[in-house]
Amino acid sequence: MEFTDLYINGKWVPGAAKERFDVINPATEEVLASVASAEIADADAALNAAEAAMADWAARTPRERSEVLRKAWELMTARLEEFARYITLENGKARADAMGEATYAAEFFRWFAEEAVRADGLITHAPASGARIMVQHKPAGLAVLVTPWNYPAAMGTRKIAPALAAGCAVIIKPASETPLTMLALMPLLEEAGVPPGLVNVLPSKRTSALVDHMLHDPRVRVVSFTGSTGVGRKLLHSAADQVLKPAMELGGNAPLIVFDDADLDVAVEGAMLAKMRNLGEACTAANRIYVHEAVAAEFTRRFRDAMAALKVGDGTDPSVDVGPLVNAETRDKVAEFVADAVAKGARVEIGGTPPNGPGFYYPPTVLSNVPATANCVHDEIFGPVAAIQTFTDQEDVIARANDTEYGLVAYVFSEDMKRALQVCERLEYGMVGLNRGLVSDPAAPFGGVKQSGLGREGGHEGMLEFMETQYISASW
Repeated sequence: MEFTDLYINGKWVPGAAKERFDVINPATEEVLASVASAEIADADAALNAAEAAMADWAARTPRERSEVLRKAWELMTARLEEFARYITLENGKARADAMGEATYAAEFFRWFAEEAVRADGLITHAPASGARIMVQHKPAGLAVLVTPWNYPAAMGTRKIAPALAAGCAVIIKPASETPLTMLALMPLLEEAGVPPGLVNVLPSKRTSALVDHMLHDPRVRVVSFTGSTGVGRKLLHSAADQVLKPAMELGGNAPLIVFDDADLDVAVEGAMLAKMRNLGEACTAANRIYVHEAVAAEFTRRFRDAMAALKVGDGTDPSVDVGPLVNAETRDKVAEFVADAVAKGARVEIGGTPPNGPGFYYPPTVLSNVPATANCVHDEIFGPVAAIQTFTDQEDVIARANDTEYGLVAYVFSEDMKRALQVCERLEYGMVGLNRGLVSDPAAPFGGVKQSGLGREGGHEGMLEFMETQYISASW
C-alpha cells in the first residue's frame, strides 16, 4: 500500500511518535499495511495547518470552491475501480458492493459542488420596526470529522464535500480498521486543487484521546461523527465544553414492515437490499422484519431462496456476493445474536453456522419466529442475519416498530398508498423507505431522530451543518 503515513498540511509524515498499527484484510486475516498512528502533537500540527488554509479557502468565491469539488468528482469517477479495491481489501465487502460505495462516495463531491453556490441569504423588511433584516450563512470554522469502518470512502466524502463547499477546513480521523481508502483519496484531492492544509487525515490507535484533545481546541467549531450512539454520547459531552456545533449520525434499529397487500417481488427485493447492502454492516440495515401473517410463509420462502442464492467468499472475486465481516469481534457478536434467538425459540431457515478457515465470514442467515425477547430485536445485528416476526394488526406493528430508543430509518411495503403514507407519518424515524430498500442519496437529508443523531448529512441541509447564520439589522 502506497499511502500509509499521516497526511498533514499536504505532506505525508510518519507522526511525532513514529508509532504504527496494522490494518488487517478481513478475508485472509493477513496484514495489509502498517499505518502511522497519530499523537497529540500531530493533532496540533493538523489544527495549525487547517487554520492557516481556511483563511484563504473561506475567502474564495463559492464558484471557485465549486469547481474544485466538481474536479474531485470527475477524478474519483474515473478511478472507481481503484477505490473499490481499497474498500474491499480493508473492509471486506464484495466488489459490486464496493463499486456501489465508491460511486456513492464520488457523488457527494458533485452534489456539493452544486450546493456550494447556493448558500442563499435573505433581505426582508421587519414589519414592526421598519428595519431591514439581512441574513447570510458563513463558514462555521474548523471541523473535526470522525468516520466509521463500514463505509471507508462514503462516510468521509459525505463530510468533506459539504465542509469544503461551506468554506471550512477539516481534520479527519478515519476508523483504525479502514484508514487506507481515506488516505488514498488525498492525492486525488490535491490533483483536484484542494490546497495544502485544508484536508488533513489522522489515523490513530488513540482515537479517544486524540479526538477529545481536538474538540477542546478553541479553533474547532464543528464536530461531525458517524458511529455508535454510545460513542456519540461521549463526543457530545466533549463538544459541550466548547459549545461546538455537532452533527451526529448514530445507531439504528430499523424496522421493515411488509403488509398483506404488498407486492412480494418488490418487498423481497427491497428487503434484500435493506438487509444485505454492505453485508448488513450499516446503521440503515433492516434489523427487525415484520411481515403480515397472511403473507409471512410466502415472503419467508422467497426471501430464504434469495439469500441462499448469494455466493460467499473473498470480495476481490467478482463472482462473490457476500464477503467477510470486518473483524472477529463483529462476526462473533453476530453469532451470539443468532444463538440467543434460537435458544429463545427462533427457527433457522438458512445459514446460522460460520464456516471454518481463515477470514471473518458469516453466512447469509434467515431466522423466522423470532421472539420479542431476542437480543437482536433490541440491538443492531450489523451482519447478514434477517430476523423475521409476524403481525396482524396495523396499530400493533406501528407500536412495535416505534418501540426503540433509535429513530434512523424504517421501511414500509404496501400497495395501498393512502395507508402506506399514513403509516410512514406515524413512524418515529428521520427517514422512511416506501416500497424501497435504499434511502441513502447525496441529494437527500440523511439523519435520524431520538438517539439516532442530530443534524442531517446530504441535501442542502448537509452544507448548512458547516455554516453559521448571521443576521444584520440595518436601516436605509
